Amino acid sequence: MPLSNRLAAEFFGTMWLVLGGCGSAVLAAAFPGLGIGFAGVSLAFGLTVLTMAYAIGHVSGCHLNPAVSLGLVVGGRFKAKDLLPYVAAQVFGAIVAAGVLYLIASGKAGFDLQSGLASNGYGEHSPGGYSLTAALVCEFVMTFFFLMIILGATDERAPSGFAPIAIGLALTLIHLISIPVTNTSVNPARSTGPALFVGGWALSQLWLFWIAPLLGATVAGVVYRFVSGERSQAAGIEGPADLSRLTKAK
Repeated sequence: MPLSNRLAAEFFGTMWLVLGGCGSAVLAAAFPGLGIGFAGVSLAFGLTVLTMAYAIGHVSGCHLNPAVSLGLVVGGRFKAKDLLPYVAAQVFGAIVAAGVLYLIASGKAGFDLQSGLASNGYGEHSPGGYSLTAALVCEFVMTFFFLMIILGATDERAPSGFAPIAIGLALTLIHLISIPVTNTSVNPARSTGPALFVGGWALSQLWLFWIAPLLGATVAGVVYRFVSGERSQAAGIEGPADLSRLTKAK
């Protein structure tokens, strides 16, 4: 698959993740009488990955996340030369989605951009008031396990066709655990889009939501290869990382 097609898929896929996940948090989480709450937002994030995995997994691998792309490179599933273009497409998709979400949300009287637009934060900007250290540990550990699940579910020895379900449910569980701590990132692109519109505190704290997920993904790539005994597959891969198999049943 040409790189241009794969980048377009990553752009639209990441746009859907931010619209679905952050949109549910901004528009529906606290809606009077009918709000979906933390559980609903968690499910929304999981559903964005699940649906897009079946929609574009066969095109780009459906990474939708710079940390996922990096973890796959370290894990030997993705070519390093495609990493930066993928990251650029993902971040651009997240920014466009945040812009669309802002246009929708600002159509309601009394909308306050400084409430965060579902931005990630720590300290006084953590939903539960958690410290920088707590946020760093949480984002590192959650991303580590997210990548372990992705690498395991898409392993050629794993049951075929079920990886999107495992990955979508993993992201749901991660949000159920960590929304109170950081509003849940585990995805630098998802954090960047809203932060650029909110500015101020969201931008000043954005560094953590790049560093912690990228570190967690890197460690997971190394650990999974050790635990599984898997050798690098990248040399024989055309395109995303042999993740096209994630939607194909045997």
